[in-house]
Amino acid sequence: MDKVTPDRAADVEGCPSGLQDTPIRETDPFGADLALDDFVTVKNDLASIDLIVQGAHCGGCLAKIERGIGELNGVRTVRMNLSTMRLHVEWTQSALSVQAIVQCLSDLGYGAAPYEINVAQSQSETDLRRLLKAVAVAGFAATNVMLLSIAVWSGGGEMTESTRTAFHWISALIALPAVTYAGQPFFRSAWGALKNRQTNMDVPISLAVLLACGLSLYETVNGNPDTYFDAAVMLLFLLLIGRYLDAKLRHKTGEAAQRLAAMQSTSATRILPDGRLETIPTRRVSPGDTLLIPAGQRIPVDAEIISGSSEIDTQLATGETLPVLKNPSDIIYSGMVNLTNPLTVTAISAETDSFLAEISNLVQAGEQSKSRFVKIADKAAQAYVPIVHTLAIATFIGWLLFGAPLRQASLNAIAVLIITCPCALGLAVPAVQIVASGRLFAKGVLLKSGDALERLAEIKSVIFDKTGTLTQGKFQLDNKADISAADLQFAGALSAQSRHPIAKSLHIYAGPLTAIDVTETPGVGLTGLIDGQTVKFGARESIADNGLSTQSWLQREGKKPVMFAFSDALRPEAKSTIDRISALGLSSQILSGDTQASVEAVASILGLDHAQGGVSPKGKLEILTALNADGKLPLMVGDGLNDAPALANAHASASLATASDISRSAADIILADDSLSGLPDAIMIARHAKRRVIQNLGAAILYNFIAVPLAVFGFVNPLVAALAMSGSSMIVTLNALRPMKT
Repeated sequence: MDKVTPDRAADVEGCPSGLQDTPIRETDPFGADLALDDFVTVKNDLASIDLIVQGAHCGGCLAKIERGIGELNGVRTVRMNLSTMRLHVEWTQSALSVQAIVQCLSDLGYGAAPYEINVAQSQSETDLRRLLKAVAVAGFAATNVMLLSIAVWSGGGEMTESTRTAFHWISALIALPAVTYAGQPFFRSAWGALKNRQTNMDVPISLAVLLACGLSLYETVNGNPDTYFDAAVMLLFLLLIGRYLDAKLRHKTGEAAQRLAAMQSTSATRILPDGRLETIPTRRVSPGDTLLIPAGQRIPVDAEIISGSSEIDTQLATGETLPVLKNPSDIIYSGMVNLTNPLTVTAISAETDSFLAEISNLVQAGEQSKSRFVKIADKAAQAYVPIVHTLAIATFIGWLLFGAPLRQASLNAIAVLIITCPCALGLAVPAVQIVASGRLFAKGVLLKSGDALERLAEIKSVIFDKTGTLTQGKFQLDNKADISAADLQFAGALSAQSRHPIAKSLHIYAGPLTAIDVTETPGVGLTGLIDGQTVKFGARESIADNGLSTQSWLQREGKKPVMFAFSDALRPEAKSTIDRISALGLSSQILSGDTQASVEAVASILGLDHAQGGVSPKGKLEILTALNADGKLPLMVGDGLNDAPALANAHASASLATASDISRSAADIILADDSLSGLPDAIMIARHAKRRVIQNLGAAILYNFIAVPLAVFGFVNPLVAALAMSGSSMIVTLNALRPMKT
């Protein structure tokens, strides 16, 4: 059976990060009218479906889901992507129904719906808006209740009992609705965990808040002098800030698969047996179908050319800068672009089995492996829940055994729950991440995920793509000084009607001249009429050339051929960037789909000893796997769609701002100013951030060692506990704000 077998420990611990959101049953996306079978793909009794899961936010959730679904009879493969919340399940259709899979998810405590790109895209935004509203409500309540509490404290003996009780009732009217609304992320998560006989960090948080509110309401009803509504709402406010900061950074992750799906052609032109043409959705293309691929169109599925010759932009698959001439019997792959002539092809794959689909699967596998990365805070949190519960229960029972009244024992137990609430722990990492994100932004680097900082701090090697990464990714004319202005205008006018990369580099020279009757012949070049004379640009007849290339020729009637020399120039900052990376103790190498000769030429200029050309996307993954196995955790830097799987699977990854959408989505950081110079700064800031996180966690642990005994032995009440907890949060926040050197 081909299924994932996750670590059992993660399954038992549930959601150690406290970020789990149990689905809302009353808004269950599965209604009576929803036909799930419509979303199932069946091939030779092997059924599959993609679901978007609600409520999974950590490695423990992922392990629990994969294990639970994987144990169902008939399941062949189960794979969940925690970034996109996408669950892919394959099973034997005759042995299992899709309804059973969904029911299993529900029993595990998670909601689900058929995966759709727009739904997945909007789900994260909806959750983020909900958290922001909760922060606002809790902040409003905390401010007003605290003002009322200050009035009660400062009033002392001058305030009458009736006035004090009135202030307590006003606090209750503000705090209780606010807690009911703003506490939902914690209450739902805690209830979902308890229903499944598990615990997570939200359980003690919810207990502390609810007990503090319940005790305060009891004190208010009985006219007692002390209430703790301020402690409850302040606790919620601080915890929600940490959760919102973490969610804000997580929001940008998991877009790579969505971008890939958007890149796939949504329709294809099928040629019927009687010669008629019909437009069909790409998902309906079957192997053996005859398709027409017009010039300028993206190829919908992998296919073999039947008739026609055309230049194909293969950079998607190989990273080659120049288009490649394809003739009958050649294979072309989905996602490539037909540049020059229409082609008639035979489909050799369905959309789900195409090259682009394979790239998508590789990207998702990489995102999934990253989602399994255990953050420092999660490691620290794994022992938190049982310790806190044990301390609170022991405090309650201990005070009762020593003869304390029930009220006093309850107060001390609640104080323990509040003083140990993980505000400092919850803010320790997000606060550093947000500060580091701001520092990176000032350096022209955009951080896309919080855990990327930790992974970036651990890298031991750097792998660069060549075209568009170390080079500028576009051709420039090298011998402009040797070419007359007239020849430049003729070449520019003729090239203006071509999408070829070489031709595009001459568009800037198109002046008042206009070319007519322009034809583009694959393997030869461009031909047209300008001012009544025939002009050719491309291969020179006396040499074996491939049309427009790094040495192309302009031929005008009655004139000698003029050579145009082109090159893909290095980025000016490439050499200094690699030198700075080397100074950080990291090795660098080049992996590219371009030719070995061009890769070695760039490596020689940059002083790199290791450079490989002609490497496929799968080949890059194999090299990355080998580096990981050797402990040389790699940082991948790339820009093309063919780099996306490597970017997603590397320990950490970076992409330039001008890179393809999919590469930017798959990368952990984006070099926003389109310069490599921010890369060494990002590595140094990541290292500082990791040290700062460890310092914050150490401060949070030290705080608990000091504060917990005071609460256990009754030296603090819930209000003092809330103030102490707030103080620890301020310490870790101020530590996060300290400057980071680069």
